[in-house]
Amino acid sequence: MEDWKNDKKMLLEMTILTVFMIIQIVLFINFFNYGRILILKYIGYFCWILSAIFGWLPIYEFRKKGNVPEGRSYISTTKLVTSGVYSIVRHPQFLAGILLSLAFILISQHWLVLITGIPAIIILYKDMFRADKSGIKKFGESYKTYIKKVPGMNFILGIIKILKNNH
Repeated sequence: MEDWKNDKKMLLEMTILTVFMIIQIVLFINFFNYGRILILKYIGYFCWILSAIFGWLPIYEFRKKGNVPEGRSYISTTKLVTSGVYSIVRHPQFLAGILLSLAFILISQHWLVLITGIPAIIILYKDMFRADKSGIKKFGESYKTYIKKVPGMNFILGIIKILKNNH
């Protein structure tokens, strides 16, 4: 019964997230040339590029190393993937969504894009914790160890940890 309630809550949050993201995208397109502070635009474009990297690499990593059954979605892994992008952050696709919303905010610099981006960012951040609970349920102690080693979304800390471990 509890799983059903959680699934219903998750579905509602994903629906709300989707609505906010669609509205944010429409507003972003409408106010694309609104922003005047160039440095914020450049930071926004950088966030957009990072978003693409963190959004697409997991598909490759899961397919290559996650023992995904034939014909199943790339997220249907049967093996915990801790290498590649997953050695930097545990939740690269949540990070990608946050970076994309942030990019839209910084590039457009319009308050409507900001107020639709904030709820999307909050929902994505909250979902990271739900994904960790799911990972623990699916992979047990090895996922708990993974949580201790790799940051959830802080890719800068993840890169620093990798550099420290390689020296």
